[in-house]
Amino acid sequence: MVRVFTFASGKGGTGKTTMTINIGTSLAKFGKRTCIMDADIGMANLGLSLGLEGVPVTLHEVLAGKASIHDAVYEGPGGVQVVPSGISLQGFQQSDPELLGDVLKDLTDRLDFLLIDAPAGISRDGVVPLAIADDVILVVNPELSSIVDAMKTKILAEVVGGHVRGVIVNRATSESAATVSQKMEKVLGARVIGLVPEDQNVRRAASAKVPVVIKYPTSGSSVAVRRIAAGLAGITIDRELMEPKSTFIERFTKVFRGKR
Repeated sequence: MVRVFTFASGKGGTGKTTMTINIGTSLAKFGKRTCIMDADIGMANLGLSLGLEGVPVTLHEVLAGKASIHDAVYEGPGGVQVVPSGISLQGFQQSDPELLGDVLKDLTDRLDFLLIDAPAGISRDGVVPLAIADDVILVVNPELSSIVDAMKTKILAEVVGGHVRGVIVNRATSESAATVSQKMEKVLGARVIGLVPEDQNVRRAASAKVPVVIKYPTSGSSVAVRRIAAGLAGITIDRELMEPKSTFIERFTKVFRGKR
């Protein structure tokens, strides 16, 4: 049965799109049938981040009733499926975000996970992704303005019937993890499910339009992201290699057999 997670934040620039891409890619590399969707139909960045800005069909055309959702699904890095939004103003104007729930019904029967990148802030376009998800995950930076805006988003999600699964603290500072988690949980009233450290490799990977978990798999941010993905999927992972133990055993067996 598919699980739908919406990644949301109260303000732009928290790394919400980056988390959606990298957690989705990690789930796909764990062997889960995963799709990431850019529901920010006004300020679409997910497709741009993966070099898909020139594709012929996007979520814009689907929400305008001009195409099927299956025509807007593209193969992404690590085996993750991607549904980008368009970048044209005309496409945005023609899109009806109210159709998103119906669109998902035609997509989810062939998935284990669907990750939705929601628009930042409080808007009509942002309400639907909060309401249709099984769980909402807030992406927050350890700064006051981000926390306050995340609180507004949490309240909105609960008002429209959404359920906040937890908080990802992105660009975490050198302050101890326990202290950061306690502060966030106290202020937001939601459990911290992961802390992702400030990491220059994230920007380098973004410049190459490649998820950091693929471009720099041993970096601090990549390790943290894979740990979050494993937690969402209920996967037990090897602590050192940060991959499913079954995958590690299979890989080790192949290497061992190759030496015989």
